[in-house]
Amino acid sequence: MIPTLEAVAVGTTFADAGGGRIAALDQVDACFLPGQLSVIVGPSGSGKSTLLHALAGIVVPDAGRILFGSTDLSTLNEGQRDAWRLTHCGMVFQDFRLIDELDALANTLLPAQFTRLRTPAALRQRAQLLLAEFGVPARSGPVARLSRGEQQRVALARALLLDPPVVLADEATASLDADNGQRIAHALLAVARAGKTVIAVTHDDRLSALADQRLMLKTGRVVTPEVHRA
Repeated sequence: MIPTLEAVAVGTTFADAGGGRIAALDQVDACFLPGQLSVIVGPSGSGKSTLLHALAGIVVPDAGRILFGSTDLSTLNEGQRDAWRLTHCGMVFQDFRLIDELDALANTLLPAQFTRLRTPAALRQRAQLLLAEFGVPARSGPVARLSRGEQQRVALARALLLDPPVVLADEATASLDADNGQRIAHALLAVARAGKTVIAVTHDDRLSALADQRLMLKTGRVVTPEVHRA
């Protein structure tokens, strides 16, 4: 059973150029359930990506807690958070974070390199199937030569490689045309329907329309309640 992922009264600040502090998140409460696709929406600078990174244990809140069942990510040290993320969380970053010199297949297989000396054939096959599902050639030369849309789809395949219980996606459809955007939106929904917790930051109305719940942020605060689909 996959635990619930929760933000409890989460507050986060960052230093500004003048040495002061800017509130990125302010008393954010949110609950994300397995089997559901949740989207985080709001204007630029509202704290969406910061919340996603806090849920992943990349950003440590100044106040409040991030809970994954009985695990409080806020109390873990950096190495423990990295280990938790590798085991439990697949991420699609806004800037993709691919290795330009590697091809699509090698980039997709990267998470396996952290846990295994040799990549099992089953994982290699899964990587190839994911890339085929998303319409990206596995052996297409360095990913630096791919379009941004293709790179984004490689990043999603990499996030799904180890079949993690939690998938966090930051603007996963932003660089895609209508057809591919719809394909990725439905792929995220299918991952949720398979029992995973899927949380996506998005400006894409097509993705929002598929969501089970929608969390709107403005200046670091939740300004609308979560809306659940019937």
